[in-house]
Amino acid sequence: MAPFSLVTASVSWLAKSFSVLSSTSTLARYTSVLPAAYINPVRCLTSQASGPPKRPLNGYLRYVLQQQPVITRHNPEIKSVDIIRKIAQQWRTLNPEQKRPFEEASVRAREQFKVDLQHYQAQLSPAQVQQQALEKKQRMAKRKAIRKKRELNTLGKPKRPRSPFNIFMSEHFEEARGITTQAKMKSLLEDWKNLFSHQKQVYTQLAEDDKIRYKNEMKSWEDHMMEIGREDLIREQTRSSKKKPAAKTSAAKTGTKKAKLKVVKKAAAAGKSKTSRKPAKSSAAKTVRTTKKT
Repeated sequence: MAPFSLVTASVSWLAKSFSVLSSTSTLARYTSVLPAAYINPVRCLTSQASGPPKRPLNGYLRYVLQQQPVITRHNPEIKSVDIIRKIAQQWRTLNPEQKRPFEEASVRAREQFKVDLQHYQAQLSPAQVQQQALEKKQRMAKRKAIRKKRELNTLGKPKRPRSPFNIFMSEHFEEARGITTQAKMKSLLEDWKNLFSHQKQVYTQLAEDDKIRYKNEMKSWEDHMMEIGREDLIREQTRSSKKKPAAKTSAAKTGTKKAKLKVVKKAAAAGKSKTSRKPAKSSAAKTVRTTKKT
């Protein structure tokens, strides 16, 4: 760690000395001696002509940038993934006092980033602000789609069925002509177009079988999603097909209720008619009796 800190200290001293120099030619001559890795980050953080200022790194990423060349120099045979893993393990073992310089540098960079961002946004026109808002919306939608795809993969969603050409391409990709992937794809497309109809029929049948596989796997997967309460991941056509039987049963129930009401109404009407007829008979009998007495 000591040699790297010595290099950074010398670079910072040289950068301060460059600010004293007034001649641009002298500055260009001295900066050509420094590596580009030490010059570009400062230029990207301060210049705003090419685009918005870059977000600052947190304390952990600053520690990674400091330790990565040191570990690479001492362990050239280690892979990049293992280097990052080793640095992460070292960061976890550091105490708060050892982490403080990196975190304080991150806080200072964050404050400077806010100032630079306000200065950059003040220079934008309304059309540029609208364009940036649109680009941000597109980035958020892309990230959302990526997160959803990862979630579906973790939940075990079946892969979509392949087309006949995709099956043909997967079988003959290794032996295809060309060096690059694009060249192989182009040669396979030409070979596919030159196939006879009976040769393509084999791959068409395999694609139909793959559709049946996908249909069966999707049915079981969507049933499982219903069981665990993830109805939001089910296709719209499946939801509508599951709602139709429920609608039929509710319609049948309402039909039976209406029929029962009709029966009850008919019975009530019949009872009323009977009660209305009985007093009529009694009044007729009374009139007959009165006539006999007279």
